[in-house]
Amino acid sequence: MRKRQTINLVKSMDRGPLEFETHESQHEGDVMSIATKKVVTAPQTATIKEAAEIMVKNKFRRLPITDPGSEKLLGIVTSMDILDFLGGGDKYKILEEKHQDNFSAAINEPVRKIMTREVETINTRDSITGAVTKMISKGVGALPIVDAQHKIAGIVSERDFVLLMAGVLTDEKVEDYMHNQVITTTPGTRIEGASKIMVRNKLRRIPVVGEERKTPHPEEDKIVGIVTATDILEFLGKNSAFEHMITNSGEEILNTTITEIMESQVITASGTARLGDICDIMEEKGIGGLPVVQNGELQGIITESDILRAVSS
Repeated sequence: MRKRQTINLVKSMDRGPLEFETHESQHEGDVMSIATKKVVTAPQTATIKEAAEIMVKNKFRRLPITDPGSEKLLGIVTSMDILDFLGGGDKYKILEEKHQDNFSAAINEPVRKIMTREVETINTRDSITGAVTKMISKGVGALPIVDAQHKIAGIVSERDFVLLMAGVLTDEKVEDYMHNQVITTTPGTRIEGASKIMVRNKLRRIPVVGEERKTPHPEEDKIVGIVTATDILEFLGKNSAFEHMITNSGEEILNTTITEIMESQVITASGTARLGDICDIMEEKGIGGLPVVQNGELQGIITESDILRAVSS
């Protein structure tokens, strides 16, 4: 944490001022002061399609899966799990092998088939500091909060910290925390290919560079769009995928190029921008990352996870 003992977090979020302590909290409910307490969940019998629809409707990147009777946490399905199912990783076998490319059948499999079962959690007595530390060490974007009976009591995410740190990180610059090595793709990339890139590299967004051409030599480093895990999730959860279907083939869906779903009006940042201002932009635009551009060329990318690292430094 910062060298000074506390940071006054003045971004209220209707909660009033908060104090970010560097020592372990001695008070029950410290992390609960910034957590979302009314958590939307789904049963493990919900279909993959239903889970995607819930996530899109509520603008979630993750959905806890609970037992309807005991209300205990059983797992979590994330946008990355769904990308894995769409061709990014081993969960694609449900579509490719079990259902022989029958997309409608595969997407109606129960969500338990793709959910993450080993969920990183914290409990209601944990501190804010402990939550930040665990999110960074485990490389996760959110932590479900469980009570003594392992029932879900809340959830805290990177976005919660971004909202709180807007206007507080006034000295830190983007260039000191951004990722300089950026994995990009080109406009002709198919949804399946974009899913593979994201899953294999644990990315939630990929800048799209160059121009869609028939030659393999796109104009380097010129951003023409950005595609996110949420864009792909919306393609599935808003039923846009089914509008593309002539047959029932998953390959037909996954052959859709990212130009049809990517955001072409890209919000960017400069390396000299203050992190607190970037937090404001993320809150206002509802985005989790911005490409860093100088003189029209891609220099890096700054994300919510980078903001979290800045909070802990």
